[in-house]
Amino acid sequence: MQVTKKNLSDTKVQLVLIADDKQLQAAKKETLEHLAKDAKLPGFRPGKAPLNMVEKNANQATLQTEFLDRAMNLMYVAALGDQNIRPVSQPAVKITKFVPFTDLEIEVEVEVVGAIKLPDYKKIKKAKTPVKVTAADVTEVIEQLKKREADKKDVTRAAKSGDQTTINFKGVDTKTKEPISGADGKDYPLLLGSNTFIPGFEDNVIGMKAGEEKTFTITFPKDYGVSALQNRKVDFTVTVTKVQEMVEPKVDDAFAAKVGPFKTLDDLKADIKKQLATEKEYQADREYTDALLTDITSKATVAIPEALIEEQIDSLINDQKQNAMYRGQTWQEFLEAQGLTEEEYRKKLRPDAELRVKAGLVLGQIAEEEKVEITPEELEMRIQMLKAQYPDEKMQAELDKPASRRDIASRMISEKTVDKLTAYATAK
Repeated sequence: MQVTKKNLSDTKVQLVLIADDKQLQAAKKETLEHLAKDAKLPGFRPGKAPLNMVEKNANQATLQTEFLDRAMNLMYVAALGDQNIRPVSQPAVKITKFVPFTDLEIEVEVEVVGAIKLPDYKKIKKAKTPVKVTAADVTEVIEQLKKREADKKDVTRAAKSGDQTTINFKGVDTKTKEPISGADGKDYPLLLGSNTFIPGFEDNVIGMKAGEEKTFTITFPKDYGVSALQNRKVDFTVTVTKVQEMVEPKVDDAFAAKVGPFKTLDDLKADIKKQLATEKEYQADREYTDALLTDITSKATVAIPEALIEEQIDSLINDQKQNAMYRGQTWQEFLEAQGLTEEEYRKKLRPDAELRVKAGLVLGQIAEEEKVEITPEELEMRIQMLKAQYPDEKMQAELDKPASRRDIASRMISEKTVDKLTAYATAK
């Protein structure tokens, strides 16, 4: 096959492909064998008629259409391998010459992964920060356990810091008096002094008694997570339905036995320290890997196809839609809370999407250069481990699908590649 390649841009190529006789004959044979399965010819069972008779009796329009599809697919796949091209979109194909079964020339335009120029990643060094669990960390967990195990005693006095209140509340915009999405709740348990609400909210509840109602104004912080609420003044109306004093237990061996399978308080503290160390190690490893990949990616040059960026933005939006649904929020309500249109939200996500795509391409290129592979045995072992974690039959069936297996294999290659990069970065 003759292949002529022309770069239309950094991420788009044009291929002019002229089939050779071997490809054409292979495509014709495959086409006739497929048509033979349903061909009804006198004296022959379906699929058993000679191919020359199938060709002679076949609908010529159908024969040529199927032949073209198969021939063009064979040519395109061969050209991708020959030219080491990684397409990221469906190709636009134009037939420029066709003489049935003897001559075929096509023109293909497709978006591709552009050139990737890697830095000398083996020389990039980054030390790991040692993880340390302090006595204060353990004490903080003990305090949380004390609150969890505390007895709640209804009281008629005014609420004070440390009490748990049950409240009904709703918020409206101070100027427009329009309800604020998500700024309402019923029978909500609020531990005063926990600082889990907007700054200033809990302070206004302190001093209230069960059955009392109060309206007050809160200005949301300028760095609040929802941009539409930043610096916004909201009038909250709060009704306290219950005030409970938290009677915390004494921290001793009996307390340790109550919260877990521990004989002594020292056993509990040792277990907390071990769990915290594991969590901190995991978090530190994640942060280290992210920082290392960001460092390497920032030093790489990649021509990123637009199709991959848009695909990544779609993925991020789908994740956010699922999160919103989980919170009982529609997608439109989420956008309104952000103060953005969907187009504006897509634009906001673009820098993160570009970074993710670039990092993925860089990691993939490094995996190729390092010749990172996984064996069938390694893949099977990982799948069996996942099946042990997810005994649900539907999930297990999902894990056996070819697409799932490819995805798992891809993740395993990424993990191995990251391990290599970490080894290079920490080697002395």
